[in-house]
Amino acid sequence: MQRHITAGIDGSRESVDAADWAAREAVRRGLPLHLLHVDEGMAGRTHMPELDVPAERERTALDRAAVQLAYSHPTLEIRPARALGQPAVTLVEAAETSEALVLGSRGFTGLAAFMVGSVALDATARAACPVVLVRAGERPEDEREDGVVGGPYRPVVLGLDLARPCDELLAYAFDAAASRHAPLQVLHAWAVPLVPSADADDPVAEKARALVAVLAPWKQKYPDMDVREQSVHGRAGHHLLMASTKASLLVIGRRADAGTRIGPVAHSVIHHVLCPVAVVPHG
Repeated sequence: MQRHITAGIDGSRESVDAADWAAREAVRRGLPLHLLHVDEGMAGRTHMPELDVPAERERTALDRAAVQLAYSHPTLEIRPARALGQPAVTLVEAAETSEALVLGSRGFTGLAAFMVGSVALDATARAACPVVLVRAGERPEDEREDGVVGGPYRPVVLGLDLARPCDELLAYAFDAAASRHAPLQVLHAWAVPLVPSADADDPVAEKARALVAVLAPWKQKYPDMDVREQSVHGRAGHHLLMASTKASLLVIGRRADAGTRIGPVAHSVIHHVLCPVAVVPHG
């Protein structure tokens, strides 16, 4: 089965902005775009405008998004589809055949932070493919240096746990950077004591060596990529959020066998990150 990028559409501003990001990602990767609207099947005509008008707006959102994206990306193959069911469950099912699942999230005005809904959070925790969360208001120029459309992309930032340097996570981050012709900044944060004991190795040098060793085969696979590794002391969430302020995309991992939990670092990051964030399941 041919793979594609899937974007969830529900008529909200955040889902429209996420679908626009998904369209650009599909173009970058040479994949079709699957636009999916999930109807819970609860709405018939109530003859109450306060209920019927929003419901009708949601029903027509898929068609409007497909037309708008076809106009903006005339060479992109767009496949709109409607499904009946529970949104989170249906999105997780769609993720089975997707390269990535792209969902929207509202931003807190003033704090520029995510307010992740229950559907997006549930799908992120259970999807078999990477889930990309895109905040409302995300524009094409936001992922470019100096905010200029057509300019070079800002770096892709990868948060890497050296205890679990999984191939799925590294492959997604390197592919994302390659498709953008962007630098890849690999960030590892650690919190062991800075002062080693008399019989221990210097933790700063040890972490740096380990990071170089993990990235060595990937640098050979992508010899033309500008890879910038950084090992820092402190809380991972804090350092990743700081790095996201100058990134086009932040890539983090979650354990695929953790059930509905995404981990404390991922949970913190997806609620406060300043750029789109890809959460990649790994073994």
